[in-house]
Amino acid sequence: MSKTIKVPKIIHYCWFGGKEKPDIVKRCIDTWRKHLPDYIIIEWNEKNFDINCNSYVREAYDSKKFAFVSDYARVHALYNLGGIYLDTDVEVFKSFDNLLHHDSFWGFEQENFIATSTIGAAKENKIIKVFLDSYQEKSFIKKDGRFDQSTNVAIVTKILENIGLKKNGEYQEIDGIGTFYPQTYFSPYDYINCRKQITKDTYAMHHFYKSWLPPKARLKSNLKVLTAKVIGGDNIARIRKIVSRT
Repeated sequence: MSKTIKVPKIIHYCWFGGKEKPDIVKRCIDTWRKHLPDYIIIEWNEKNFDINCNSYVREAYDSKKFAFVSDYARVHALYNLGGIYLDTDVEVFKSFDNLLHHDSFWGFEQENFIATSTIGAAKENKIIKVFLDSYQEKSFIKKDGRFDQSTNVAIVTKILENIGLKKNGEYQEIDGIGTFYPQTYFSPYDYINCRKQITKDTYAMHHFYKSWLPPKARLKSNLKVLTAKVIGGDNIARIRKIVSRT
């Protein structure tokens, strides 16, 4: 018996600010077209998304913090149209077709948080609505002038934990809400220790390119990746454990 498809074959991604897409983004989008040839791909930008829809988005956009504009735009797109949101640095390895029967689907990432780099959802999904509404009373610029740079990963993980999600990194379902997969399914790159954990179950991988970071922070991240290539991600993980015990 075939399963009812709830998630439409639409891929959403965000590209605000108008800059040229870096090569890694172009390569990742090419993998979407290769493995998802019958999916509609929608780019959300200033031309088709209202950057004045609420104070959080307007302030983030005016501050040129486009990643935070994307945080809202992705859930807006998923709630109103349904489909699959992908960060621009997500590489796809195989079709999502056998996941489309879920109310929504998500994956764990580092430290048992729920990733927001790959999200699939039916139109008007209940938890997407809660996630969307959480931005309505928020301001991106705090009263003291600092930016509210709370990550959407932390925000949605807390929302889900409040309705029964267990932060154990294991497969689980919440009836009428969604299905949650282990890290290896959608986010197999361990960015803390710079190692890949790709398996036969892996659908996609978030590269954590972090295009919004300033050059100095990007340089630090690149040096860490280079170190991992020299000594190995597993050795970095062992060193971190030793240091944490001292």
